[in-house]
Amino acid sequence: MHYEFDFSGVLAQWPLFLQGAWVTVKLTAFSTVLGFLLGTVCAIAVGSRWRGLRWLVHTYVELIRNTPLLVQSYFLIFGMSSIGVTMPITFGVVLAMVINVGAYTCEIMRAGIESIHPGQIEAAECLGMSRSSVFLHVVLLPAVERVYPSLTSQFVLLMLASSIMSAVGAEELLGISNRVQSDTYRSFEVFLVGWVVYLALSYLMRIVFAQLAKYFFPRRRKLGTPL
Repeated sequence: MHYEFDFSGVLAQWPLFLQGAWVTVKLTAFSTVLGFLLGTVCAIAVGSRWRGLRWLVHTYVELIRNTPLLVQSYFLIFGMSSIGVTMPITFGVVLAMVINVGAYTCEIMRAGIESIHPGQIEAAECLGMSRSSVFLHVVLLPAVERVYPSLTSQFVLLMLASSIMSAVGAEELLGISNRVQSDTYRSFEVFLVGWVVYLALSYLMRIVFAQLAKYFFPRRRKLGTPL
């Protein structure tokens, strides 16, 4: 088999690849922040005294974690539109990603919160700390610190999973790659470039999360604990 590699036509489309990578970064950033907030609220709700709220969160987590992200995005963008609920593609994509990663974040944060020993909470209360201070400084922040590596991996996986959204019309990196491939007919070169860009984005995200950990968790830096 004879194949002549030609990257010239593909690399000439670098503005499109840059545009697609930027869309991927924006989708991931919004979904990461909102998904973390949603997952944290749900993790807190799991410990609620209200059985109905616990059941609601458990149902949400099970429904999302046991169905594909692609099906969820199709349901939100195309399924809902069939009953008159329409939304822009970008909004629908972010919503699907937030709902998806929120369920996984809920389980990760729940494990972190449950890892806090009750004795630590009792000690803080004995020192006269307010309930909000106890929850923030003794429960929530230490819980995030303990599960931070898992959260980091989950959000990197979310960025990689954003490639699925090209199937619903999002012009992120894979969507742009498909467009360039249809114009140049250089499938190997196009998707090799896309592979490299995704790899670079993954390492960039890990570097950003490592720097955030140094800022929010100085104790780990002092002890030399891996971030």
